[in-house]
Amino acid sequence: MAEPLARESIITPHAASPAVRRLRSSLPEPLRSRLRSARELARELQDAAAEDDAFATAVPALDRLLAGGLPRGQLVELIGSRTSGRFSVLLAVLAAVTGTGEAAALVDLGDGLDPESALGLGIDLERLLWVRPPTLKKALAAAEMLIAGGFPLVVLDLGQRGGRGNEAAWLRLARASRAHGAALLVAAPYRVSGTAAAVVLKAERGRAAWRGGGGSPRLLTGVASRIVLEKCRSRLPGRTEDLAFALASAPRPAALTSPALLSRPLPSSLAGRGGRKPDVAAPYLRAVAG
Repeated sequence: MAEPLARESIITPHAASPAVRRLRSSLPEPLRSRLRSARELARELQDAAAEDDAFATAVPALDRLLAGGLPRGQLVELIGSRTSGRFSVLLAVLAAVTGTGEAAALVDLGDGLDPESALGLGIDLERLLWVRPPTLKKALAAAEMLIAGGFPLVVLDLGQRGGRGNEAAWLRLARASRAHGAALLVAAPYRVSGTAAAVVLKAERGRAAWRGGGGSPRLLTGVASRIVLEKCRSRLPGRTEDLAFALASAPRPAALTSPALLSRPLPSSLAGRGGRKPDVAAPYLRAVAG
């Protein structure tokens, strides 16, 4: 009995939602949850297809919250303040995706990427397009252009800037991601994409981990944070996963700035502003556990 009703809901996709509700209310309780409108079925099929074809992020905590990785065809928003590890997560995602041979694009409105550190973290710069727009409007336009251009992963980092008041632009980006099957990861200090995001993750402020005590100097060994699933169309929100960052395996500044590292060739488009080589010792934190 339930199967013909479900087929009928597909044949008549323009049936009004009140009619669907009345039909559900007339069914026995075991059959109500099995009746779907055409719109609900399309969304479920789309979400299932996206989850089956997701980008593994190489950050275990993030992959668990996303049930396998970044879903293609959807906008995922990652929010977090300073010292929350938000940008380190973006770098880990880019390293995982470019490391498998896929191309990726980073729209870096916050201008936070250090190319030398990106090389050390495993990002394949030959497969990464780095865009540094001066304004939010140009950043949104660049992200939409990159999605339409065929990039399977587009990362848009707003730095410490906001993006509220652009609901139409975020919805347009979400539709473009769905139409082209691209994964769109937006990072911001607070919620900006409104209803356009299929998934919203929040990185809580990190807590420093120190080594040593007593009269001896204490050394920073890493940062501990936590990611909270605030919104998800296919799963209940509220889940949390711990995230740990540790200093990279080069404890001395001399090792970080070794001649071998500095002599690695950089594409001319990735040189520092004003032709200056960027500081390689700054953001050397790596996501190591979840």
